[in-house]
Amino acid sequence: MKHSPFQTEHEAAGATFTDFNGWNMPLKYTKELDEHRAVREAAGLFDVSHMGKVWITGPDAATGLNRALAGNFEPMTIGRARYTLALTEQGTILDDLIVYRFAPDRFLAIPNAGNVGVVFDALVERMAGLDVEITDETTEYGLLALQGPRSLEVLQALPDLPLAEHAAELKSYTATELEIDGAPAILARTGYTGELGYEIIVPAGHASPLWHKLMAAGTPLGMLPCGLASRDSLRLEAGMPLYANELSTEVTPIEAGLERVVSLKKADDFVGRRALEPLKDQTPGRVLVGLVSEQRRAGRSGADVVDDGETIGTITSGIPSPTLGHPIAMGYVAASHAEPGTQVAVDVRGKALTYTVVELPFYSHPKN
Repeated sequence: MKHSPFQTEHEAAGATFTDFNGWNMPLKYTKELDEHRAVREAAGLFDVSHMGKVWITGPDAATGLNRALAGNFEPMTIGRARYTLALTEQGTILDDLIVYRFAPDRFLAIPNAGNVGVVFDALVERMAGLDVEITDETTEYGLLALQGPRSLEVLQALPDLPLAEHAAELKSYTATELEIDGAPAILARTGYTGELGYEIIVPAGHASPLWHKLMAAGTPLGMLPCGLASRDSLRLEAGMPLYANELSTEVTPIEAGLERVVSLKKADDFVGRRALEPLKDQTPGRVLVGLVSEQRRAGRSGADVVDDGETIGTITSGIPSPTLGHPIAMGYVAASHAEPGTQVAVDVRGKALTYTVVELPFYSHPKN
């Protein structure tokens, strides 16, 4: 079992832990509903150190990424972040990840915790023969996600750290390098909750002091430490897919509604391209949709979506939404039933409950 560099802090805060892809990570600290609401109303601090940190450096770094991943990295400007996909030869999703560019020849990829080894091996294989170095430094860094409408205020309450001035300049999907207490660090603005938020990457040896400083600054503003349970309910409200739920090697980007991040216009013959090109003008047999219900009981992952007694899809994630006050779900349904407003039934413990197809996301915060 791997441990985050914030393990001691989680234990002191009374966290309940869970095994998440081989990492001992906090599931919650108190009530997951309180943690969820803190992020929507104030701020929450998440430890996401289990996410991968894979560096791609060298003269051929951009070229290599263009061959290995679905996005176009050649024209990326310094300080930008890009959501992208690693695909299989069959055009299905090996992983979804974020890639940052910090120099013409230096990129940082953040794959999902359970796919770090898979992505690393794929990058090495797909960049063979190029002048590039690929290093997995996942366990050498701590990664915190500060999320919520008051997250910038939390950073502003830390006058001894140069975080607020940099954060105020960051636009969505950008990042910058800086120093925190003499150590090299990264401050990014991406997020996985639908709220304003920042990610902070620091060397593992500097992780604990940063946690304590952020907690001291954020607690008076209503910030809570938050675990994976509230992170999941927040991302679902924001309509964000989760690997192993909405995304997998059984799903194409077209089915998942992610064709926008696949660059078929770039010249590079990236892995998965030949499988996807014939599909780009075709309607897929199934698509990922949002579903809402006025019932009290929520359809959970694996529940069948039914129409006139015929199974037409499957729920991939579902919860009673704490923010919206009614059940929400994401799932794959037959394209013939994917139009917003279409009514279907979801099998919830043997009862067919009415759900309506809606556009994603379920929740979005006003622009910050």
